[in-house]
Amino acid sequence: MQKVVSKWYSPRLQRDVTIVRWGHFGQPLLLYPTAGGDAEEIERFHLVRALAPHIDAGKIKVYSPDSVAGRTWIDRKTTGAYRAWVQNQYDSYVYNEVVPAIRQDTRNPNVEVVTAGASIGAYNAFASICRHPDVFSLAICMSGTYDLSGWMDGEHTLDFHYSSPMHFLPFLGESPQLEQLRKRLVVLGCGLGRWESPEHTWDVANLLGKLGIPNYVDIWGPGWDHDWPSWRKKLPEYVEKLIK
Repeated sequence: MQKVVSKWYSPRLQRDVTIVRWGHFGQPLLLYPTAGGDAEEIERFHLVRALAPHIDAGKIKVYSPDSVAGRTWIDRKTTGAYRAWVQNQYDSYVYNEVVPAIRQDTRNPNVEVVTAGASIGAYNAFASICRHPDVFSLAICMSGTYDLSGWMDGEHTLDFHYSSPMHFLPFLGESPQLEQLRKRLVVLGCGLGRWESPEHTWDVANLLGKLGIPNYVDIWGPGWDHDWPSWRKKLPEYVEKLIK
């Protein structure tokens, strides 16, 4: 399996960043880490190994960035306003730096990207497709936390509003963005085991349903925890079913 590590300085995040790619051909899959993770977290926790049959077959090429915004959310020394600013900048970094890098790597300037993630990675996958349905065609969200209001210390800034789909989608109105979103798909998977919060998944599904945005809720049942063994099992299944 090919593995390529790319590094550059991001002017939007004002720091050095890393993105790692596994695979040689196939549908680009942008796979976000969890809150404290880096670009190689998914390899250390054997998610890349779980996806290896699809990667080696040339069905997908997996790209993973650092969790710059996720680390900021769990840093209690920062303010809510700063965390939201970093999240908004992270979105700009993904759209204006990571996506062009993926398109250059695939030698296809118009290729659409599938995105996925677990926990805070699910939030980022969900936010990516909602903010940029012109680029992202499918979001696979597992065990997600989709409302970060609890990390805002009572603040509600414009950065937070525009980076949080649960807050900006209700005000989107009939628009080209919503029209494009109605041609996309959001998959919401969640267990009923330890540390899971399925009510967050249903909150997202209810909002998307009201707006006519296609979504699919997959409740895995008891015994499926908010943990890597669940995600290693489920993500390859979604790739098999949803990516042609």
